[in-house]
Amino acid sequence: MQKMFGGRRAGLVLGAVLALVTVSMTANVVGAASEKTHNHTHSENAKDVYHGYFEDDQIKARPLSDWQGEWQSVYPYLVDGTLEPVWAHKAESGDKSAAEVRDYYEVGYKTDVDGIVIAGDKITFTRQGKSVSGQYVTDGHEILTYKKGNRGVRFIFKKTDGDADAPGFIQFSDHKIAPEKADHYHLYSGNDRAALLEEVTNWPTYYPASLDGKQIVDEMIQH
Repeated sequence: MQKMFGGRRAGLVLGAVLALVTVSMTANVVGAASEKTHNHTHSENAKDVYHGYFEDDQIKARPLSDWQGEWQSVYPYLVDGTLEPVWAHKAESGDKSAAEVRDYYEVGYKTDVDGIVIAGDKITFTRQGKSVSGQYVTDGHEILTYKKGNRGVRFIFKKTDGDADAPGFIQFSDHKIAPEKADHYHLYSGNDRAALLEEVTNWPTYYPASLDGKQIVDEMIQH
């Protein structure tokens, strides 16, 4: 009788262990699937935001530190032909020829502000070797709706002090809608806040000053 009882107890223990192993394996599988789904969803959401599809409640205030650093205009690379592979790449999946794509970006990228340095609340603009600076504070954001139905967010900063020739307002657009370090951006600058919001054809574009032309081409093609 003792032997039978011992065998039964051993069987119950073994069954319990197997059950725990099964539960653990199932939990791991479910957890992995859940993480994969979460990552996929996050990636899809980020892609939607990049292309201008998001909800208003996803928009969060952003500090000037999101754009800190030294930046260079990409316009000189358009002028010297460095960006030609980008136009060819865009033409492959669009309805414009490479030459037509270039013409579109010629208008978009055109600027005489070659470099920008953002440090703390100070922004320095360099134009043809001459620099002007200003101190800027946040002035909120505005949502723009474009013809094809997607949207963009302009994060706006206004000058509180500095050189007279530094713009009174700057508006950043970088395909992001919440605090996150910018990897590039389009900049609208001038002294009329409302008028800047009407500008949608000329968007001077800046990439980190540490990148060379080939690296910028690679970045553009990846996006």
